[in-house]
Amino acid sequence: MVTVRPAGARSIDEILAEARGRLERLTAEQTHAEWLDGALLVDIRPAAQRAAEGEIPGALVVERNVLEWRFDPASDARLPEATGYDLRIIVVCSEGYTSSLAAAALHDLGLTSATDLADGFQAWRAAGLPVTSGATA
Repeated sequence: MVTVRPAGARSIDEILAEARGRLERLTAEQTHAEWLDGALLVDIRPAAQRAAEGEIPGALVVERNVLEWRFDPASDARLPEATGYDLRIIVVCSEGYTSSLAAAALHDLGLTSATDLADGFQAWRAAGLPVTSGATA
């Protein structure tokens, strides 16, 4: 078993810090205001997690495993909402970890206006913003 980190390998904490360094993360209130102003709110949580926690009514659901294909303006699998590289996308996960990595991946595609909701769906719900009730809500 190899226990020494290979040359060039980074820890997930380092990867997350690098990703977040590229984003201007938003609070729940900021996210809500931008969404009302036309930003695209994208929930990347798996179906089971959405069912357990609840959902943000009107958010576009695009699970994490297909996010890049659905928003790359050059992809044949892109969504109709993927209108260009200047699209303002705010990614939401449960607690704001996966969403940071996902938003950074969108930056890699050239969607440099993408960001995420700090503290995720949990922050949205705690702020009293609209949600459907989930099994654990």
